[in-house]
Amino acid sequence: MTNNFLTTIKSLKLIEGCKAAQLYALSSVGASTSGSADAGGSSIGKPHTPPPPKTISMRSGSLYYPHAAPSTSGAFVPEPHLPCGLPVADALEPALDACLRPVDHVGALAASYRRVSAATAGPDDDLCDAYLEQHALFQSIGDARLIRRALRAARVHADNPHRRAVLAAWLRYERREDELDPTPPPLAPCTATTPLLECPRAAVFASVSHSVDPLCPCRRPPPPPITPPPHRLRRNTSGAASEMSEEEEPETNDLWFIIGEEEVACERSCIAALSKPLNTLLYGGFAEAHRDRIDFSRDGITPRGMRAVSAYSRHGRVDDFPPDIISQLLAFANKFCCEGLKAACDNQLAAMVRGLDNARSLIDIGLEEASHLLVASCLQAFLRELPKSLTYPDIARLLCSPEGRERLDISGNASFALYYFLSYVAMEQDMRSNTTVMLLERLNEFAEQPWQKQLALHQLGCVMLQRGEFEEAQEWFEAAVAEGHVYSLAGEARAKYKRGHKYAAYKLMNSVVGDYEEPAGWMYQERSLYCVGKEKLADLQATTELDPTMTFPYKYRACALLEEDNSESAIAEISKVVGFKMATDCLELRAWFYLALEQCELAVQDVRAILTLDPTYMMFHGRMHGEQLIELLRGQVRQWDMADCWMELYDRWSAVDDIGSLAVVQQMLAREPGNSSLRFRQSLLLLRLNCQKAAMRSLRYARNSSLHEHERLVYEGWILYDSGHRDEALAKAEQSIGLQRSFEAFFLKAYALGDSSLDTESSLSVVQLLEHANSCASDNLRKGQAYNNMGSIYVDCDMLDEAAECYGIALNIKHTRAHQGLARVHYLKNRKKVAYEEMTKLVQIATNSASAYEKRSEYGERDAARSDLNTATLLDPTRTYPYRYRAAVLMDEGKEEEAIAELSGAVAFKPDLQLLHLRAAFFDSMGDSESALRDCEAALCLDPTHGDTLELYSKASTKADEPQS
Repeated sequence: MTNNFLTTIKSLKLIEGCKAAQLYALSSVGASTSGSADAGGSSIGKPHTPPPPKTISMRSGSLYYPHAAPSTSGAFVPEPHLPCGLPVADALEPALDACLRPVDHVGALAASYRRVSAATAGPDDDLCDAYLEQHALFQSIGDARLIRRALRAARVHADNPHRRAVLAAWLRYERREDELDPTPPPLAPCTATTPLLECPRAAVFASVSHSVDPLCPCRRPPPPPITPPPHRLRRNTSGAASEMSEEEEPETNDLWFIIGEEEVACERSCIAALSKPLNTLLYGGFAEAHRDRIDFSRDGITPRGMRAVSAYSRHGRVDDFPPDIISQLLAFANKFCCEGLKAACDNQLAAMVRGLDNARSLIDIGLEEASHLLVASCLQAFLRELPKSLTYPDIARLLCSPEGRERLDISGNASFALYYFLSYVAMEQDMRSNTTVMLLERLNEFAEQPWQKQLALHQLGCVMLQRGEFEEAQEWFEAAVAEGHVYSLAGEARAKYKRGHKYAAYKLMNSVVGDYEEPAGWMYQERSLYCVGKEKLADLQATTELDPTMTFPYKYRACALLEEDNSESAIAEISKVVGFKMATDCLELRAWFYLALEQCELAVQDVRAILTLDPTYMMFHGRMHGEQLIELLRGQVRQWDMADCWMELYDRWSAVDDIGSLAVVQQMLAREPGNSSLRFRQSLLLLRLNCQKAAMRSLRYARNSSLHEHERLVYEGWILYDSGHRDEALAKAEQSIGLQRSFEAFFLKAYALGDSSLDTESSLSVVQLLEHANSCASDNLRKGQAYNNMGSIYVDCDMLDEAAECYGIALNIKHTRAHQGLARVHYLKNRKKVAYEEMTKLVQIATNSASAYEKRSEYGERDAARSDLNTATLLDPTRTYPYRYRAAVLMDEGKEEEAIAELSGAVAFKPDLQLLHLRAAFFDSMGDSESALRDCEAALCLDPTHGDTLELYSKASTKADEPQS
């Protein structure tokens, strides 16, 4: 098989193969699908292939259309085991974001901050909606920390059990990778580390939405079972009712309800006290008021149920009854308007919901009897089992159908928040499913505010585009545009193009570009889809200049360069984006290039990195798993044993080659999948590459595969630490040390203690812990990290000689990053030139490291600093310090407009707190209070507690309020 693969690759003529016009069809949402052939007549001569599988990454809020399946009519027909030819530029299609994407991010953030501020004085439901809007805005920014913060704020201000249950489940869903137990029961009692806002009992049973009680109901001691005696009514001689307690009169039976063949004894005054209708029935002008036996055979209650009614009327408790009896009590309460009985039954049944099975058996009762808490509790069980629960037909029917929506609405358990969460999960699982469409239709039905309508309509357009229903997609996008969502014009143009109206699509996007003085990068990217030749490349270049984080231009240019037989430039182009964005599709494309050039070692390295990020990733149009490709290339790459792998890992770690290190670890785990230590190292690498979700997954695997209790405690400690539970992490480290002294346990304890502001004495105790760590068995990779951390602590304590010694030891065992710490020591000793030279060593080793260039700029002269920062921006345009430095220099030189432009260029694609604050300060110094206020509001939307911005905002507000002279 391997030889056949290479023969196939070698038989390809690179340029001819790339230029074959029909090697690929466009993706199924492209202009050449069979679904659009009838509508637009544009698929003449194009192959009719089934649509390839598609995925969506909702964390980044964007759709990804994989490359199309290879054509069967092209010049090259791949062998069955080779599901790809060569990538073709014109077969690529960029992502279309399935979230709100305002043209002016800063203006939208500022407006959101103002709405939150205005809602603070109003009811909680307004504030909850305002934070949900922020959540939708943050999706387009793609910052997981901001997204979660907005969701937490919405949960805090949720005003009823339904909203609290929905948002608590959503928070739990987003944090599912952090759990120690991979499959916790959905409504299990909270552990000591469960956030209060995620507690299922607090969501349903809390009396207020944001109680200051630090303990959730799961950990609160139960109250003593004190039940006040029920008040009963007795008649005086005038016929008026008066209250009497149980102590005043012994229990008596003066009323019997006849149900079939049985009689149920009751006390008239107790039954009458349950509700006004029963009081009127038993003491009013009805015939029953004069009878001591009343026929209830036709009132839908059994003798057991009526005896329970009698017992409740005397004692006021329902907790001793089984669910079927409580259900009868609930029906009785609804029929006779017994509010107290209904509330007691509702609470008791809701408390009985412990999981999916309970919820499925009780939900119908709750819906039929409009029991708010019971339905909320059942709904919470469904939501906490997503996406699995949507596979049950009865649950899917309830949540997705119009009839189910009406039933939920009647019980007070349907809302925009519910369908926002459900559609979010459904889109993440399968964009094209009927379930997704139905949930988005329900979302649209509940949309009231403009942003809600824009979101629902736009997402419906995206889903229809994915399904190949282009006419419907166009209609939904047009509706979203009518509601004010400009970005939906991109979807409208895509739909028109798929229907065969290429010029109409070009004309639409051309008008969008022309309508704005400062067009966004996505506008040029969308217009490029309908251009050819130099015009297309010019638009893509403009896209990169305006938003260098968009990956499609790099991918297109790389494929175009490969078609021109300029392979080195093609790889360099795609490597630009891989250098600062670990995107699986970009890594796949680079691996594809390496395969075409027979550089199998490098191709396998990228494939292993892909599998680390996403173990389920399917390459080449979803036709081949990465492991299959690795096996296919087995004969063309060197096979290492574990000793070789360790040597290779050591070399790559020392060369600051994180992707290479990641690939080596993945290869080692393929040999030893149960090696928890390797899983832990994998998580460290992923954190360094800013892949938080994948890192938590690896850390959880490490914990679950650990064979020793002391190791498991360490990994649990890191999970707790990374999820914000510092004290609990510290306790785990101490437990582990109590069982067995180990490097990782001491290192975790030192890291957790060193995370807070420490005095010199406390800092030196952290150093002592790191020394204990290094006295335990470990390898030089981890020991070098410990010495590096010790050096940092010594620097903070102004013990520079000790710091230099630690950094020197770290460098001797090839911990290359210690050059940065040693440079800092030289700088603090007033040896700036030596510091610059030290950082130059790191720059030479860590090739293409934006961080190294940025750090070296601190020690160079102004021109050298500018050069380093320009290089850092080219390598990683998402780093904000270079923009702020250049803007500050321009401001010092009196070039105010240029300084503002420098910051604005970065803010346009990365709304960042520090960038916005600095630009606001510049505007304030220039006397532009309106612009300063807008930037302050946008910055405060990102961080409402930022002290410097709050101070500047107050200052700018005062200036704006002063009368103009």
